[in-house]
Amino acid sequence: MKKLSVDYTAVAVNTGGRKGHVKTDDGLLDFDVAMPKEIGGEGGKTNPEQLFAAGYAACFGGALGSVAGKISLRDSEITAKVHLGSFAPEDYGLGVDIFVKIPHAKSLEEAQKLADEAHAICPYSKATAGNIEVNVTAIL
Repeated sequence: MKKLSVDYTAVAVNTGGRKGHVKTDDGLLDFDVAMPKEIGGEGGKTNPEQLFAAGYAACFGGALGSVAGKISLRDSEITAKVHLGSFAPEDYGLGVDIFVKIPHAKSLEEAQKLADEAHAICPYSKATAGNIEVNVTAIL
């Protein structure tokens, strides 16, 4: 395994698990979390899957900016859908679908090529590689 040269460290603390509270050390994030209604929770608050989706989408957008070259990313959108499911009772896992919209790409094929290149360098994609299913699809 390669040694990571650390440029930045994010720190977040949770109390109470999925029905608790999260806060970053700088105080920029400071809120309650709840289980989604779809899995038996009360809903009405953010949850770990939403936070992961937001982080992945933003990170992927940064990676896309690194590979876009002269292609304008104005009005581009990255949508990350993080799925929580189970393989068997009490064996939960995640899956991710990423949809990449690049209105200024010349074609859907060019947009897919850029999306694939971004996926290859995105730190979230690298972290999940071989661990969870991640599908990356360019859309119009």
